Amino acid sequence: MFSQKFIRHALLLSSRGKSGIRCRFRSTQAIAEKVTDGFVEDLRSIVGKANVSTAEAVRDQHGHDESYHETTLPDAVVFAQSVEHVSKVAKLCNDNVVPLIPFGSGTGLEGGINALKGGVCLDISQMKNVIEVNAEDFDCTVESGVTRGELNSYIRDTGLNFPVDPGADASVCGMCATSASGTNAVRYGTMRENVLNMEVVLADGTVLWTAGKNKRSRKTSAGYNLTNLFVGSEGTLGIITKATIRLYGIPEATLSAVVHFPSIQEAVDTTVQVMQCGVPIARIEFLDEAAIDAFNKYSKFDMKVAPSLFLEFHGSPSSVEEQKEVVEEIAKMNNGSNFKWATNADERNRLWKARHEIVYACTALVPGSKPYSTDVCVPISNLPAVIVQTKEMLKKENLVGPIVGHVGDGNFHIFFPVDHDHPEALTKIKAMSEKMSLLAMEMHGTCTGEHGIGMGKRELLEKEVGIEGLRAMQIVKNAFDPNQILNPGKIFPV
Repeated sequence: MFSQKFIRHALLLSSRGKSGIRCRFRSTQAIAEKVTDGFVEDLRSIVGKANVSTAEAVRDQHGHDESYHETTLPDAVVFAQSVEHVSKVAKLCNDNVVPLIPFGSGTGLEGGINALKGGVCLDISQMKNVIEVNAEDFDCTVESGVTRGELNSYIRDTGLNFPVDPGADASVCGMCATSASGTNAVRYGTMRENVLNMEVVLADGTVLWTAGKNKRSRKTSAGYNLTNLFVGSEGTLGIITKATIRLYGIPEATLSAVVHFPSIQEAVDTTVQVMQCGVPIARIEFLDEAAIDAFNKYSKFDMKVAPSLFLEFHGSPSSVEEQKEVVEEIAKMNNGSNFKWATNADERNRLWKARHEIVYACTALVPGSKPYSTDVCVPISNLPAVIVQTKEMLKKENLVGPIVGHVGDGNFHIFFPVDHDHPEALTKIKAMSEKMSLLAMEMHGTCTGEHGIGMGKRELLEKEVGIEGLRAMQIVKNAFDPNQILNPGKIFPV
């Protein structure tokens, strides 16, 4: 696929310089050409006049995600209708060295779709086909525009569902791009464990199936794991246009609960003990007292304002009852009280809808703000110490920052409400976020469990993987995208 000259060029780019990785990354700003009227006409000749827009309102819509990062506009927005469109647009951009940014549902939290160098935003959300559902094999293949909500609605009569649940109704392929997870990850895993194959368009327009065309076996030892190379690549190595993913049976019985604790330590200790006892819990979410207060105000609940766990159990009626008894006993040993159980589907859906809206509840604390989300993840045994120390740092810095966590897999967030009219507050929040990330790394963890690096955590990546790891990533980047057109300014330090 790649010529020897091409590979030598990529390796050369990764070996120049003596002052660290930053001098080895070619700047796209120096090589990106302006998106001229003629270039826009070439785009229209590929996808049709109606599928290309240079209107400021459309560009603005595609220049930001749900995060606090300020909008940066692309020069044009292209709406692809097929993989052929994606391939031809990629080739045109590559030939003219024009930045190309894939756009799915726009629900990210790290500025992953901001057009930092201008160029073309390629909106692939209109590719809405569910290609096939193999109910007997528990898998399906979808195009890039299919969201997790749409997929679960489509397959609802099969008795199956796709349980990876990041909260937002994100596109499945976008979830692949960020290696998303969410509330159900403690039982069903993240996207890395649930993607079997992907169709990816490379920078030069080449169309690649990461595990071979039409392949969907549950395991393989055939060569390099290209599938997981692209999972989490955030649009910097290729554009994911189809994904083959695992499905799961809808549980026979489901039970949800909320339990409150006198302290954060006791709530998180309960989480660790539940996991160490091997309880196959589906969801175990932590909200501190500040998050519960925001939760009550935004979603019209009247829960006790205290550190709390949101729980959900899946299985047969007897296994769910057994899980409930074990977890209830552990919680009570840690002074958990005021259990509220939700067996009715409407009650459960209302509870989890409110949990998924917590990011908006937190930003509502400061009207007009946007969310700045931390995303650290540590080994489960280190979770209590990290959360307790984080809470102490918040108090010391006098910052408003509700803590919310997928604590069953060691992942938690602070949703800081950010108002760009108060830059001094943003400076304090950024400093706090870096302290949290460094603390997580000291505790053998990561600065991002599920949101990705994007543009918000670029400077932390080298600290996490080391100069050698970053250099290896750069070699891969240069090999797949030698002109550096794919989502420039993301992942790698500036």
